[in-house]
Amino acid sequence: MAQVQTNEPARIFNMYKKMLLIRAFEEAAAENFHAGNVRGSVHQYIGEEAIAVGICENLRNDDLLTSYHRGHGHSIAKGADPRAMMLELFGRVGGTSGGKGGSMHIADFSVGMLGANGVIADGCTISVGAAQAIKLLKQDKIIVNFIGDGGINRGPFMEALNWAKVYELPVLFVCENNQIAATTTTKTVTAGDGIEARAKSYGIPAITIDGNDLLLVDSTAARVVDEIRAGSGPQLIQAMTYRLKGHYAHDEALYRNPSEVESALKNEPMPRTETWLKDQGVSIEEIDKAKDQAKELIANYVSDAHEAPWPDVSDAFTDVQDVGSPAEGAN
Repeated sequence: MAQVQTNEPARIFNMYKKMLLIRAFEEAAAENFHAGNVRGSVHQYIGEEAIAVGICENLRNDDLLTSYHRGHGHSIAKGADPRAMMLELFGRVGGTSGGKGGSMHIADFSVGMLGANGVIADGCTISVGAAQAIKLLKQDKIIVNFIGDGGINRGPFMEALNWAKVYELPVLFVCENNQIAATTTTKTVTAGDGIEARAKSYGIPAITIDGNDLLLVDSTAARVVDEIRAGSGPQLIQAMTYRLKGHYAHDEALYRNPSEVESALKNEPMPRTETWLKDQGVSIEEIDKAKDQAKELIANYVSDAHEAPWPDVSDAFTDVQDVGSPAEGAN
C-alpha cells in the first residue's frame, strides 16, 4: 500500500518537533562529552536533521536501517528512545545496548535500527546482507543505508552497490553529502562526476536533492520507498547538506572558510522549516514552546543518565559468543 503523505501543517510540525529533539540531543551529547561524562567520541548530526526525519517518516517500524558514526539522528528519527540512547552514551544500565555500544555503535533492534558503525562504509555491506535476507524471506520490508559523502570512496560502498543491483535488493542508499569528509573537502578527493553518477553506472536509479528541505526529502522518500517496496530494486538519494559542527565534538573545524559556514547557517533546515510552519499559520509561541519542551526533555534524560547505575562487571561476559556456540554462562 502506498505511503499516505501530506503537507498538512500538523504533520510537518510533528516532524519538526522530532528535528528539535535530535538537535537538543546532539547539543547535550557534545556538552557531556566535553565534561567527560561520555566516553569514546561524539559525532554531531547538527545541520542534517531534515534528512533523517524526512526519510524515516516514510518507513514502517519493521523496516530496517543502518548508519555510520553520525547515527544519533537516524536512531531518533527511526523511533529509538532518546532516554535509553542517553543512558547508552553514558555507558549506564538501561542503555539501548546495556551501555556497551556507546555513541558510534548506537543501535535499537526493536525499531529496526541495526546499528551505527565506526568503520567507514561498513554499514553498506551490512545493509545489503539484511536486504538479501528480506528478499529470501519474501518480506515486503526495505532497508535504508545512511552513508556520509566520505564513505563513497571506500570499497564496501562499491561492493554494496554491485551486490544490491545484481540481486535487485530492497535497499535505499541515502548519501548525506555534507561536503566534508572528516576534515577534507570531499570534491577534492572524489574522481569523476560523483555519487549519483556512480550509482547510475551500476544501473541503480539515483537522484540528488536539497537535504535541508524537509518537505522535499519527505516527498522524495515517499515515492522512492514505495517503489522499492513494490520491487523496483535498489535506489539512491544524494541529499546535499552541511554539517554545522566539526567532524567530532572536539573538532573546532578551523579548516573551513568562515564565509562558507555563515552561508550554511542561513540555509540550515531548522529555520527553513520554521519559516514554512509560520507561513502555514503555526504561531511563534507554539514553535518556541516546542523548542523549550525538546530541551527540557533531553535535560531530564541527562539527569537520568547521571543517576543511573553502572553495569555490573559480570556484564562484560554477556553478549559474548565463541566460534560456533554461545560462551558458557553468557546470555
